[in-house]
Amino acid sequence: MKLLEGKTALITGASKGIGRKIAEKFAEQGANVAFTYLSSVEKGEALVSELEAYGTKIRGYRSDASKFDEAEVLINAIVTDFGALDIIVNNAGITKDGLLMRMSEEQWDDVINVNLKSVFNVCKAASKVMMKARKGSIINMSSVVGVTGNAGQANYAASKAGIIGFSKSLAKELGSRNIRTNVVAPGFIRTEMTEVLDPKVVKGWEDGIPLRRAGETEDVANVCVFLASDMSAYVTGQVLSVCGGML
Repeated sequence: MKLLEGKTALITGASKGIGRKIAEKFAEQGANVAFTYLSSVEKGEALVSELEAYGTKIRGYRSDASKFDEAEVLINAIVTDFGALDIIVNNAGITKDGLLMRMSEEQWDDVINVNLKSVFNVCKAASKVMMKARKGSIINMSSVVGVTGNAGQANYAASKAGIIGFSKSLAKELGSRNIRTNVVAPGFIRTEMTEVLDPKVVKGWEDGIPLRRAGETEDVANVCVFLASDMSAYVTGQVLSVCGGML
């Protein structure tokens, strides 16, 4: 039996990178997958076609999770279309880097809203569904930067640290209803964003990682499969760092 067979999962920000790989792994493990995208309809439709090959129900939703009303509409639509919602992966995120002295209010607000407020929005809307079902697994995507901080990323670090505090609180609030809330904190992961970096810079980072390599999106997705499945039935309120030992 596949690890996620019969379960329905929502993954936000799944049109590329880590989110896309999580959606793929979940479908491969038997989950029905709902996912969100924001900008590229073509990428969203392509992902639906790709994931349907695994034989589960797949649907993409164009939705901005940073907007409270849209998150509620999204959750209601998923419950109507799929009949259930067992797993949430809050993966949607952006960066707008800059030193604090040059950071605009807009850069701060945009990153906090997309990265942190979206988690509140989706979890609040979905918690009603999960509490009624008395089960669920919520996985919120943070970052090692949310633990260590990083110069030039005060907004991003604050948003990712906020996700950790939020998730630990939610784990305590929802645990009695058999709803688990955990955090995944990736380190340096190869994605479309890292492909544009200077290879020498990448090599320098890799040399500082105990496992001596950058992570792959599959490394993060595999941890999400574990947290989404019944294999982690007694795990909640935890931060799993997928960083090759950086922390």
